[in-house]
Amino acid sequence: MTRLTFALVCLLLPSVAAAQQPTTPHDTVQGAVRSVDPRKRTVDVTTGVGMSLWVVRLRVPPELRVTSAGAALPLAELQPGDIVRVSYGSRPAGFVAYTIERVGRLAGPGRSP
Repeated sequence: MTRLTFALVCLLLPSVAAAQQPTTPHDTVQGAVRSVDPRKRTVDVTTGVGMSLWVVRLRVPPELRVTSAGAALPLAELQPGDIVRVSYGSRPAGFVAYTIERVGRLAGPGRSP
């Protein structure tokens, strides 16, 4: 009976571990970039939720390719006021971005739309 239990655990353990790690985005947010820290690889996005504004802080993995109109965009080129669409997932250390796409820019002093 002990060998049978051990065999079952060995067979089921990899599938249980894989089920615990999210591999697909579970949420999306669209909003304005509030701040970007290329050194810490974080982006803060302000978005509207109901009648409130929320700021979502996202960690950006080094392998993530930020895009704008289908072309690659260095993380350092994201600016406060850029409009982005982000898919992300929750991890124990916080939210992690899976995709970041710049979809527009806010016009303001010294900025062109």
